[in-house]
Amino acid sequence: MPDAMQVHAADTVAVALRPLRAGEQVVLDGALHALADDIPQGHKFALTAHGVGDCVVKYGLPIGRASAAIAPGAHIHSHNLATALEGEEQYALGRASVMAAPAIVAEDAVWQGYRRADGRAGTRNEIWILPTVGCVALTAEQIARAAEQRHAALIATGKIDGIFAFAHPHGCSQLGDDLAGTRALLAGLAAHPNAAGVLLLGLGCESNQLAALIDAIPPSARGKVRSLSSQAAGDELAEAGAIIDAMVAASAQARREPLPLGAMVVGLKCGGSDGFSGLTANPLLGRFSETLAAAGGTPILTEIPEIFGAEQALLDRAVDAQTFAQAADLVNRFKRYYLDQGLPVSENPSPGNIAGGITTLEEKSAGAVQKAGTAPLASVIAYGAQADRPGLALLEAPGNDAVSSTALTAAGATLVLFTTGRGTPLGFPAPTVKIASNRALATSKPHWIDFDASAVLEASAEAVDRAFLNRLLAIASGERTAAERVGQRAIAIWKKGVTL
Repeated sequence: MPDAMQVHAADTVAVALRPLRAGEQVVLDGALHALADDIPQGHKFALTAHGVGDCVVKYGLPIGRASAAIAPGAHIHSHNLATALEGEEQYALGRASVMAAPAIVAEDAVWQGYRRADGRAGTRNEIWILPTVGCVALTAEQIARAAEQRHAALIATGKIDGIFAFAHPHGCSQLGDDLAGTRALLAGLAAHPNAAGVLLLGLGCESNQLAALIDAIPPSARGKVRSLSSQAAGDELAEAGAIIDAMVAASAQARREPLPLGAMVVGLKCGGSDGFSGLTANPLLGRFSETLAAAGGTPILTEIPEIFGAEQALLDRAVDAQTFAQAADLVNRFKRYYLDQGLPVSENPSPGNIAGGITTLEEKSAGAVQKAGTAPLASVIAYGAQADRPGLALLEAPGNDAVSSTALTAAGATLVLFTTGRGTPLGFPAPTVKIASNRALATSKPHWIDFDASAVLEASAEAVDRAFLNRLLAIASGERTAAERVGQRAIAIWKKGVTL
């Protein structure tokens, strides 16, 4: 493995791939670079001199401005690099860029999935219980535990993949768009192709009424949905149990069938990023996204605040003027969301990101957007809405891991591909594939991690890409992720308004 990497020919920095010491000389493209400082692994050092105010470039994009003079070989981080982000922008409609040829031609890529009545394809065959309101969230979990015990044999033999309740604290004391967002998110989950049957469990007096929630579910998915009002029921546990039993009996008849890669919808997510995320794991997802989009599938990118500073490169890939305008408006709405609260748009990265070598939001964003590769931007999806066309989609949601991953699931992602440099055990309703950016994380947390993307530093990208594709096909076909094996499955809803 090399000592350091210059990601793009235009970059004015390189990244240390191991801890480097002051006085060491690093070879990049045949040139020697003497280090003026100790450089922690994943952190940046200057390839050229920078004066105060000079632009610092990484990934071929500006990642901020020098806040102090920087000598060649010096450590570049929060002590001498500052964000240049300010607020909303006027974006220019450029000439659409062309997607790179997919790293892997996936004509032979087949997975075993469930074709649902609405035409969508699921990677799991599960029963989901969705509480309309937090007041019955624990009741929903109680119902799910009892049903899992009753149907343990069917689950053990793979007739169904599990019975799950997804608790949340919302659904009442909400108004306007805030309530509408909760309802839309739950409706999207109810329509999800991994759920063969769905029980909507209400209380009865909540703001998020069952009838309105059912109306928000796409008509093509309502046939698998049943509802129960706890206040109207006699014994809600017994009545819910009977509904679940009937769903299990029907769902156990479903069978996996061969499906093409183009039937797959995946969510693209990064969390706990480090200096390696933009070098290994996110580019790996980018190459897969290109392959998936070329095959007619749908990769979904979200975390809108984590594209600030790199959004123009994404907007340049819009397939038409309407998609460009929708995406540009979405980015500026998110910036206004911050500004209206009196907060800067650059209030990121997190402490863990910074410790891992990421300095500014521009740097984090430039690494994060690589998850989409060079796939053309085909559509923009509102929070709680579902992807309805092939190609790369941009989904309205914040960067928070749980909120954005839940939104990706509600949008129809049947796998969530989650890159991480710091690590996290949490999983979400759709199988959550954890991809480590560095070897240390993959080695220390094998019970969290499903794939080690740092292999690309030592093996050919083509070989790693093929291994990754094969792993995803296996998981889509039923192989359990690390999070699934330990029962890490949760949702979080984006709470945007007042609480009554």
